[in-house]
Amino acid sequence: MADVTVTLPDGSARTLAEGATVGSLAASIGAGLAKAAIAGKVDGELVDVSAPLADGARVEIITDKSPEALDIIRHSTSHLMAQAVKALFPEAKVTIGPAIETGFYYDFDVDHPFTPEDLEKIEQKMAELAKADIKIEREVLTSADAIRMFREMGEGYKVELIEDLGVETVSLYRQGDFADLCRGPHLPSTGYCRAFKITSIAGAYWRGDEKRKMLQRVYGTAFPDKKQLDEYLARLEEAKRRDHRKLGRELDLFSFSDEVGAGFAIWHPKGALLRTIIEDFERKEHLKRGYDIVMGPQILKTELWQRSGHYDNYRENMYFTEVDEQSFGVKPMNCLSHMMIYKSHLRSYRDLPLRFFELGTVHRHERAGVLHGLLRVRCFTQDDAHILCTPEQLDAEIKGVISFVQDVMGIFGFEFEMELSTRPEKSIGSDEDWERATNALLGALKDTGRPFDVNEGDGAFYGPKIDIKLKDSLDRRWQCATIQCDFTLPERFDLTYVDANGEKKRPVMVHRVILGSIERFIGVLIEHFAGNFPVWLSPVQAIVLTVTDNQTPYAQQVFDQLRAAGVRVQKDFRNEKLGFKIREAQLQKIPYMLVIGDKEVESSTVTPRFRDGSNLPAMTPDGFAEHIRNEVASHT
Repeated sequence: MADVTVTLPDGSARTLAEGATVGSLAASIGAGLAKAAIAGKVDGELVDVSAPLADGARVEIITDKSPEALDIIRHSTSHLMAQAVKALFPEAKVTIGPAIETGFYYDFDVDHPFTPEDLEKIEQKMAELAKADIKIEREVLTSADAIRMFREMGEGYKVELIEDLGVETVSLYRQGDFADLCRGPHLPSTGYCRAFKITSIAGAYWRGDEKRKMLQRVYGTAFPDKKQLDEYLARLEEAKRRDHRKLGRELDLFSFSDEVGAGFAIWHPKGALLRTIIEDFERKEHLKRGYDIVMGPQILKTELWQRSGHYDNYRENMYFTEVDEQSFGVKPMNCLSHMMIYKSHLRSYRDLPLRFFELGTVHRHERAGVLHGLLRVRCFTQDDAHILCTPEQLDAEIKGVISFVQDVMGIFGFEFEMELSTRPEKSIGSDEDWERATNALLGALKDTGRPFDVNEGDGAFYGPKIDIKLKDSLDRRWQCATIQCDFTLPERFDLTYVDANGEKKRPVMVHRVILGSIERFIGVLIEHFAGNFPVWLSPVQAIVLTVTDNQTPYAQQVFDQLRAAGVRVQKDFRNEKLGFKIREAQLQKIPYMLVIGDKEVESSTVTPRFRDGSNLPAMTPDGFAEHIRNEVASHT
């Protein structure tokens, strides 16, 4: 029998007997590693601990401390959940169960929706199966044999998946009496599923197709140990407390109505004021940076959308209407109007760059299943801009947008990460233009010195893009800002400028948003601050409260004086106990409460009380108005 020699990550070699596996390699290094090993990486490919080793392979042992471990643990736990469901509900049909960023899910076809009591039983059964430490074994079958097996089991969804794969062989994983179609790798046994929790349930169409059957999607999460699970569940509870939909109702900012239609937000007075504050801030910041404010119509002729490529590449996300027997597309983006503005004059190289900015309301058809409060709507406003520049100006313009994003996110208190998304399969434009655009974005990113990831194939259909992901107070990532480089639409719309030699040249167009969707950004902002907006953003900055009716005349005078000074102020002069009124103001998360008692009346002052219960020294109403102005000016 020939020995097998493999190379470890530190460069050392280890010789084992023929037939050695990842698990036996781990055992040869030490008993502790053998126990901790959950998978292996052989020549860069993740495999099970039972995978055989070939001579000359480079091998890494994967433990629960490895970066790859979490996906393996979660995927195996999704299979554990499916095994538990089949044990409790034998009539249930299993479909798919991948690991996702927050844990895992599994979709089931069942006659009746799962109840909360059902989910408790499933979790208990999972714990029993984990305690039984059932071995998880990989098996390779021909597709024909696998189809036959799953058909006999009544698992039609698995049959469909195998038929669509169109491969000769498939791999299965067995644990006890449960078998599932899967590439793997998986944990060695169910006993390695040590810390898990079912978190929620939702409906999901099979393969995301609204014409297919609605399935029950059960979500869960899993971690290597209970401590990490408990920390995650605590963050989850905090996220529920901060849910912008819940706070939006409680703070009376916005609402949704079935009578109006799904995905269309209705802004109440305080929410509309919050939007106005943000939009006014945006206008000032853009004007400071040399942008021109423009505005385009909501609908444009369908012919225009055909010329831009949106009709062929984005039509399923658009709405269409007819006026005077002419087809129009409701705009999902603002770029077409901005190009029409550019074309309205003959442009010289001396005119460039031109920066057109619009707070443009757009409509996009989102599937009902993905709508989610303000974070995913069908009508939203973008802080959209299009920069038209010469190729020589492109690098500076991209860096200028990145700098703009950095400044604005600093004001709102967000850290952010960047990602370069490259050409998707469905796209327009020449290879040369895509290469030029990608290299322009890549060069600017490298020059910033900030780390970034590459997301292959996720660019816009007309050009690559830099996606900027905000990091909130719960360490969640939100994609808001984007920078897209486009050589293609200027060509399609015959945009030109006259260069220094009097020759016509094509400008480059940079599509960019800073906050992105105003609706989405406000949703993120609400959750980031848990509704406790800083003074400069708060729709209501202060509320004047009376102790008794005796203070009402002076309190009214204070209210009028502050409102005239530009403070966003409310009043509560009701004949209620002061503690009750303070509690209500705290629930509304108003930054300052001005309690007016006899002492304040006598001294013609106010004593500002912050929402956390701390107080500022007594001051005149004018002094308080100046204090508010200073906080607003410094964005604190």
